[in-house]
This record gives sequence, C-alpha cells and structure tokens, in this order.
Amino acid sequence: MAVSDPPPPAGLLADGVYESLRPGTALLRLATTHDREGILDGAWWPRSRDPATELPSLIAALSERLGPVTRVGLDGDAWDDLPTRITVDGRLVHIDSSVVGDDTALVTRGDRDHFSLLVIPPDTPPPAARAAMADAVRAGNPRQARQILVDTARDRTRPTGPGGQR
Repeated sequence: MAVSDPPPPAGLLADGVYESLRPGTALLRLATTHDREGILDGAWWPRSRDPATELPSLIAALSERLGPVTRVGLDGDAWDDLPTRITVDGRLVHIDSSVVGDDTALVTRGDRDHFSLLVIPPDTPPPAARAAMADAVRAGNPRQARQILVDTARDRTRPTGPGGQR
C-alpha cells in the first residue's frame, strides 16, 4: 500500500498482507451487516485445495468474528478429499459437499444463520485476489461469486495504459 493510500476499512486486509501471513492463517474479508445488502458476506483466499490444511484456520477465524460455526458447505469436486466433519477448537463442524460451485462457500452459524463467501482460487495472482476480495464485500454488490472472479481476472490482465502499462 502506498503512503498516500488510505488505510483499508475495518475488516479488510491491506495490500501485501497475503505474503506476510504465517502458514495456517486464514486470509478472509468479512463485511457482515444487519441489512445484508449484497449477495456475498465476505471472501476467502485459501492457499491450497487441501481441506485439512485450510478449513481449521477458516473456521477459527469465522468463529472468532461470527460466533460458533456449525457447518461449512463447499464444492466437493473442487477440494482434495473433503471430509464430512472436522473438529476445530473442540467444536464439531459439519462439512457439506454442495453444488454451489467451487467459487462459493456457505457457512452456517448456529442453526439457521447463513453466510456466503467468495472462494478465490489458491493460484490467483495477488492483485486479482485483492480486487475480488474488495468487490465481494462492497455494500450492495449485485454480482455472483463467479462473475466477480471473471471480472477481476479480466481487469487485472487487460492493459490499461500506453504500451500495456497500468
């Protein structure tokens, strides 16, 4: 982040933070509000498709911010050996193999409170991932997760200045 850039809003991660996180740390942005205006409540950028490595830190981070997480729904085809349950901090969390698509995670807090997270593919370049995370938590965002990923990937690969410079 340049010196002249304003600090990120609360709950958002500054540029470059992905590279500085220790292994096992969830990279997550949340924008939960009472009115829940947008389609998505946040974004998650896992480092791999290994649920045993990625899910504990996600669930711990979500539980810290939202309260006890009881379920996480992920696309079973997009993950390596997706378990049906996992224990995190002594709490059992059910893992549902859902058909929402590999770009969305559905999180349940308690019995009925659901949150939708954009799942950014692990191999996404940092600028596109940061842009997708910011778009996912933008108030009133009308776009589905897949469209955010398509738009941010396109925006990050399209030359914008003379000679292809940004």
